[in-house]
Amino acid sequence: MDPGPGHEGGAEDWQCTLLCHCGLVDYQIFVQGSEHFQLEVRLLDQEGKVVAQGTGCRGQLQVPNAHLWWPYLMHEHPAYLYSLEVRLTTQTAAGPVSDFYTLPVGIRTIEVTEHQFLINGKPFYFHGVNKHEDADIRGRGFDWALLVKDFNLLRWLGANAFRTSHYPYAEEVLQLCDRYGIVVIDESPGVGIVLAQSYGNQSLQHHLEVMGELVRRDKNHPAVVMWSVANEPASFLPPAGYYFKTLIAHTKALDPSRPVTFVTNSNYEADLGAPYVDVICVNSYYSWYHDYGHLEVIPLQLATQFENWYRTYQKPIIQSEYGAGAIPGFHQDPPVMFSEEYQKALLQQYHMVLDEKRKNYVVGELVWNFADFMTDQAPQRVMGNKKGIFTRQRQPKAAAFLLRERYWRLANDTWRPPAAGRSQCPEGGLFHV
Repeated sequence: MDPGPGHEGGAEDWQCTLLCHCGLVDYQIFVQGSEHFQLEVRLLDQEGKVVAQGTGCRGQLQVPNAHLWWPYLMHEHPAYLYSLEVRLTTQTAAGPVSDFYTLPVGIRTIEVTEHQFLINGKPFYFHGVNKHEDADIRGRGFDWALLVKDFNLLRWLGANAFRTSHYPYAEEVLQLCDRYGIVVIDESPGVGIVLAQSYGNQSLQHHLEVMGELVRRDKNHPAVVMWSVANEPASFLPPAGYYFKTLIAHTKALDPSRPVTFVTNSNYEADLGAPYVDVICVNSYYSWYHDYGHLEVIPLQLATQFENWYRTYQKPIIQSEYGAGAIPGFHQDPPVMFSEEYQKALLQQYHMVLDEKRKNYVVGELVWNFADFMTDQAPQRVMGNKKGIFTRQRQPKAAAFLLRERYWRLANDTWRPPAAGRSQCPEGGLFHV
């Protein structure tokens, strides 16, 4: 598939200031099985040149004129990765023996202001999807061929981000995101926290452990820019305030370099966890789960949603879920629910408001969902969840073409020219196995 329609860049060269500064790579190495060893650490650029080196189990490497890791469609040469090479040498009866471990490393900064999400000091707008590790034939779980197909579709779509709804994905997924510049909101399996007993000490302790496991596994991925500790909890219940205050503080202590959020569908006035997040992530399904068929109410309801949340918390907002179900091949004019026309028209109503509010404090939109997926059987599910813009077999619905046009236009709005660096993307194509 071709990269996308009409992608052009400007002429300003704002990256020089950042590139003229040193990049910093902090490292800590754990060794088991022996106390008698030597450690050498080297950082290599894409040409194989050593740009920094150190010794010992802990240290900081300084990288002059560092190549920055940029998201896809934010820079001509996105996703620059260095290689951190650790060499361990120990003495044996047969003489010295060495072993090597290599880790891809990206250098970038993340910052959240009152109304912006900044990557490398520049405003970043999330235009992407929510996903599931699911497809027909194999069902749920990791599948290399499917992953490559999905990344090709993300590229075609012009998406620059996704959320790992609602659980950590396979490590191979994040490795590809690092390599191709797809930004990730990394979410824990904290879903279904809807009962008062869900906020007890036993649940909290387990949730703290889960976040520890997630941060330890994924902290070295530059594509991961924010942690999400939960999806749609009953954050209006009285114990929720202490629960999320503790959980978010714990996550920030584990990783002070990234913002932390959870995804809410609670009322802005009643949400007791929202004061502790860095970015407000809101799910809403106007004219789908209520006001059936009344697309005309979406602009007022959505604008009011954003205004209420921002007035109350003065934090940037992501529309973390929105969408409608569509059965492929169902067509109706005027649009009716479950037709492709209704799904497309509903997204268009959201986009009108998003285009207005992203000028101020809305910093992202993630459609639900990338592809149809299987669910338990229920009267409201027609052979699974049909809110995908692609079918479960990864064929596009009408909404996919709508989003493709939109996302490439948004990409042009945030495009920045290169100052230095080399592309990680293969020439003439993408994502080969």
